[in-house]
Amino acid sequence: MKKVLHVVSKMDRAGAESMIMNLYRAVNKSAVQFDFIVFTKEAGGFDSEIVSLGGRLHRIIAPNPIKRMFALKEFLLAHPEYKILHCHMLLSNAFHVLAAKWANVPVRISHSHSTQNKSKGKIIDFLYQTFSRIVIRNASTHFIGCGKAAANFLFPGQQNVFMLPNSVDTGLMANIGNTKNEYWFNEFNIGRQFLKIIQVGRLEPVKNFSFSIQLAKYMKEQGFSFRMMLVGQGKLFDNLAQEIESFGLKEYVYLLGSRDDVPYLMAGADVMLMPSLHEGFPVVLVESQAVGLPALIASTISKEVDLKMGMIQFLGLDEELSKWAESLRELSVVKIMSDSNRLKVLKDKGFDILSNAKTMTSLYEHPELYGKLSPQ
Repeated sequence: MKKVLHVVSKMDRAGAESMIMNLYRAVNKSAVQFDFIVFTKEAGGFDSEIVSLGGRLHRIIAPNPIKRMFALKEFLLAHPEYKILHCHMLLSNAFHVLAAKWANVPVRISHSHSTQNKSKGKIIDFLYQTFSRIVIRNASTHFIGCGKAAANFLFPGQQNVFMLPNSVDTGLMANIGNTKNEYWFNEFNIGRQFLKIIQVGRLEPVKNFSFSIQLAKYMKEQGFSFRMMLVGQGKLFDNLAQEIESFGLKEYVYLLGSRDDVPYLMAGADVMLMPSLHEGFPVVLVESQAVGLPALIASTISKEVDLKMGMIQFLGLDEELSKWAESLRELSVVKIMSDSNRLKVLKDKGFDILSNAKTMTSLYEHPELYGKLSPQ
């Protein structure tokens, strides 16, 4: 059995972490076992499931990336059973693959899940990005991107990047879309008379949840009959709760925190909202298209997310709120492609987790095949 050590900040219910868990659930566990390095004492949303699947969580608590790097090196030297390190922390991957190289770990995978770092514009940020990219290029043995834009951001000029789309159990998601379309009514007593809007993501500035609350304020003022659910956890929870309260939106906007029923919530919604400042290829947009939920998203998001099934509409963040509101209403009633046709498109484009799990199992078992594999 190959033991793969994934490096993440915390295994919360967020985009990259959800993708890792989708893969973990689907891989052949007699051939591959996932364990995790996390950098927090706090429990993550997926921790209990990881343990139930046979995985282990190793916690490295250190005050800065340099100390974490040396602590990871010592950990790897003390645990030579880990021959594969798979890193998911964007520019910080540099510290982790370098630690693994010093510890003589033979397979060091750097995985890009985003198209942009959190901070930008300052000379120190430019120098950090340049440093990280150079280290990643020289210390990694394998490069994976969730899409072309994410790969180009972290591995500019790199030719041999393996593209692994953020995949989901497409059949399961389509079935949920058919069987849980009354979920909002059953769980929250929200009826069909309302336009049901959902936004899913970590509560951080890049996800632009404040824009959604401003949009909800406008829609209330204009007499729209709607309900909006904001799903996720993060450092902005209290601030967003205060905004909802101050605008008198508690009856209109539900701040739900972290949930384990997100696919059901999407199945019960009419339209997804994603006004992010930037994204790579968010797994939630793969999930939404598998469920059959149309999405109105910011034009700052990679165009790769539109799988040409008529369910994605882009809109500029500088457009008037009236345009966003009307677009939500119009998009909520578009005709959705049949399940069978959607599932075929998703599989043909590499978004079926069962196929991709087989490919990744092959890569973990035979890393020398890198460059010859593709999602099946």
